[in-house]
Amino acid sequence: MAFLVDTAWALDPHRLISQYAHTVWRVQDGFPRSPIAITQTSDGYIWIAAGTGLLRFDGVRMTPGPSQNSFPTNIGINAILGTRDGSLWMGTYTGLYRLKDRTWFRFPSHETGVQNIIADHADTVWITQYQGHEKGLLCQVTGNDLKCYDESGGTSVEALAEDSVGDIWFGCLMLCRWNRASMSYFMQEQMDHPTDYGVVGLATGSDGSVWVAMDGTGPGAGVGYLRDGQFVSYVAPGFDGTKIRATSLLMDSQQTLWIATGSEGLYHIHDGRADHYGSAQGLSGDVVASIFEDREGNLWIATDGGVDLFRDVPIVSFSSREGLHDNAGVVLAREDRSVWVGTGGALAIIQGGSTSLITEADGHPVQDVDALLEDHAGQVWLGIDRTVMTYQAGKFSRIKGLDGRPLENMGDILSFAEDIEGNIWAIAENPPTRVHHLLRIRDHRLQEDTEITARVPQSHFLAADPAGGMWIGTLDGKLFHYLSGLAKAVSAGQSSDVPVKVGSFYIDPTGVIWAATSIGLYRWERGALRVLDSRNGLPCSRLFAAIKDASGSMWLSGKCGYLRISADDVANWSAQPESQVRATMLGPLDGADPGYFSKRIQPGSVRSKDGRLWFIGYSTVQMIDPGHSYKNQIPPPVHVEGLIADGKSYSSSSPITLPPLTRDLEIDYTALSFVLPQRMAFRYMLDGRDTSWQDPGLRRQAFYNDLRPGYYRFRVIASNNDGVWNTTGASLAFHIAPAWYQTNWFRLAAALAALLLLAAIYRLRVRQIGRAMTARFDERLAERTRIARDLHDTFLQTIQGSKLVADDALDTATDYSRMRQAMKTLSEWLARATLEGRASLNSLRTSTTEVNDLAEALRRAIEECRTHSSMETALQVTGEVQPMHPVVRDEVYRIGYEAIRNACVHSHAKQLWVDLSYLKDLTLSVRDNGTGMDVALAEKGKAGHFGLLGMRERAARIAAKLTIKSSASEGTVIELVVPGGVIYSHPDSRRRKLRGIVRSLMEKLGFVSRQA
Repeated sequence: MAFLVDTAWALDPHRLISQYAHTVWRVQDGFPRSPIAITQTSDGYIWIAAGTGLLRFDGVRMTPGPSQNSFPTNIGINAILGTRDGSLWMGTYTGLYRLKDRTWFRFPSHETGVQNIIADHADTVWITQYQGHEKGLLCQVTGNDLKCYDESGGTSVEALAEDSVGDIWFGCLMLCRWNRASMSYFMQEQMDHPTDYGVVGLATGSDGSVWVAMDGTGPGAGVGYLRDGQFVSYVAPGFDGTKIRATSLLMDSQQTLWIATGSEGLYHIHDGRADHYGSAQGLSGDVVASIFEDREGNLWIATDGGVDLFRDVPIVSFSSREGLHDNAGVVLAREDRSVWVGTGGALAIIQGGSTSLITEADGHPVQDVDALLEDHAGQVWLGIDRTVMTYQAGKFSRIKGLDGRPLENMGDILSFAEDIEGNIWAIAENPPTRVHHLLRIRDHRLQEDTEITARVPQSHFLAADPAGGMWIGTLDGKLFHYLSGLAKAVSAGQSSDVPVKVGSFYIDPTGVIWAATSIGLYRWERGALRVLDSRNGLPCSRLFAAIKDASGSMWLSGKCGYLRISADDVANWSAQPESQVRATMLGPLDGADPGYFSKRIQPGSVRSKDGRLWFIGYSTVQMIDPGHSYKNQIPPPVHVEGLIADGKSYSSSSPITLPPLTRDLEIDYTALSFVLPQRMAFRYMLDGRDTSWQDPGLRRQAFYNDLRPGYYRFRVIASNNDGVWNTTGASLAFHIAPAWYQTNWFRLAAALAALLLLAAIYRLRVRQIGRAMTARFDERLAERTRIARDLHDTFLQTIQGSKLVADDALDTATDYSRMRQAMKTLSEWLARATLEGRASLNSLRTSTTEVNDLAEALRRAIEECRTHSSMETALQVTGEVQPMHPVVRDEVYRIGYEAIRNACVHSHAKQLWVDLSYLKDLTLSVRDNGTGMDVALAEKGKAGHFGLLGMRERAARIAAKLTIKSSASEGTVIELVVPGGVIYSHPDSRRRKLRGIVRSLMEKLGFVSRQA
């Protein structure tokens, strides 16, 4: 029974079943064996009932139906139905069930088996029950209950239908009709001779007709229709209703009757013609259980071998299955709307949807039919078996030669043409010699026979010039004009790296010549040649035929399919040869089988009076109706079927929350168009992740493995085979829960901790910078203080002493010898001041000594001291000299220098001892035997002087220990101890030395060998 939604593209009723596109699914394709019924729900899914199970099909994938836990396992499905409210109804041996919103409901008031289900024009559901039910055979669904009629008992009901006025027809003891008020009974006379089972199929037409299929072997068995209340068997050419054992009937949306049989496959009846299709023609099985028409007009057939789908295609093919004989080579469209096809062994005539064959001509069997032409008088010219014949009023006639005898063995006739004077011209080829003759025929007699092989090599095609004469085309793409016995070369064709081969020759009503060639479409106008090929946008350049339709659009038969170029694009390209054209292509999925007969005889393409275009195909004759739109206008329903996250499946019917750390995500989606699923297109976008639509092609899954916690919404849209988009599409929302460390509270806490850490680092850095600046200021201040000490303790004192010498000299200016001695002293003091100044400058720039030798520096200080004093001095160095840090070494030197100078100037000592020790620590001792100093002076220094104070400050700066001991009887001892880790550049050198000493002792004692 048909799906109760208007179909936009139903099967063309004027075609044979073999001319529809046919798809078969068998057990090896995942389909059930011996399916019982097929239906479609309002969401677009196809449902298939088989035995005790339901399967759902989206055109690509077959999946089990929803769980049926609410009823027994072995329910035995008899019928299924989809209704506009989204319900799926199922009639079983145990009762009636409804699936809606993924929930099954069993009608509790119904306890017997359900045989049939239909929905009327108002979407009310009607069922029929098994025989003997006390409530009646026919029931109407009202809410969650049933209201039943016809309490007569009777037999089981195999058929149920609604007619054009809303009455319900079903089988009872006979044929019954319920008009919503009363019951009527028909076919009572037939029931006097009952069949075994009675009515098994019903179909009603929009014209009020009621078609009946009767089972059994009685007088009323077979397929027929109801007339005056009685059953009348239907008989048509190729169909005898009295001999057909049908299982069900279907009247499709084009009012074509389809008949399912129990052993003979499928029958199709329209306009008084019957057509048969069984397993020999490709049906999956000869036992047909049911027929169903979906919302796109496709026809589904359930057989004992699988499921078949028939759909319309833009291209209609005629081959041996449609009555042609052998391969077709030439096609002619006549004024009487018939189409003639020349084949090997017969002449086929297609008219009114039927094909007839002529196998004899002029009393002889037809072997080969070559070129065809209909002249201005409606007479058909044929090249048959190497001669020229005419056909008119059902009679063939041979052309006579100049001698009046019929012509024979003229060769293969390649092309015909009629000039403006009514002459018939033909090109004949002698196959063994390849010699071509140009023939002119008038009044059924040969008038001229000109051999043109030398003048027009490879001459093959003819077209009449509206201005007079004939156009001759060659197989290699050259064009000649023939007039009054002269052949003039007009075009040498297009130069090409590969040989050019012409497939057909065509002159349009404007006089422009077109030729389909192996390198593109040739266009000659006034001798100028232009070529349309892939550089202009053609999908392929190898062409077999070209012809214009009634609108001026150009149709091309090419290797890739049939191409249509609009009239505007043709005109634009004709004016601007470099311009692009847009070609609409019909390919193999549209039924295309392009090609040409090996002889390439004319014509290879024609336009019939009704505007349809006919082409010689590779193995068929193919017809395209440019005036008929085969566009599928129905946008496909789109569904998100589910989500799989890390191997776990989630239903799309409820909000989805995925666990934390979900990684691998697969989202399954589909769109439901069954015309050409191979040409559907999908686009999807994941809100929250994708920034634009993704184009997966035909793939019906989306994959993600990089999603962070959060809320997402997956959206998908799809288009059908003709690019009609469902822009609303479908969507699925889901949420990925965060792990504890992915929560907002954790992020907030981490952010606050980071801010606090940054603040602490900032404050620490500020303090470090402050301390560094303070240290730099302290260093500058210390350096200034040191310079001040140096200037005071040395340089300024020397200057002050020089001033005293000068003053003394001035007081005794009259004493020349004293003056001279004073000047000499002053010179020495000034020299000393110079040395002290240089020493101070040197201390600012480099180390005290150039050779890093502290002992040598101290020796110089002692020698400088002896220039001012006559005391005895001694310097003793203990230990191995170590490399020292230059800054610390200079501080030690300044302390030692100050101690030596103080002893020389202030101690009044007779002896001075300086000891320098390089051991673990550096020890410097300056000792004299002078008068000593006061204890308070040793502790604080002399007011206004910075000598002792500076020594203490220097010692503190280098972490050294400074000790000053003084007494009047023993003199003064100043000792400085500097830690080795402060002053030595390699503090572990002492350890290495000690290890060496220990090893040497062990070798001497014999504990370690020298070689070890």
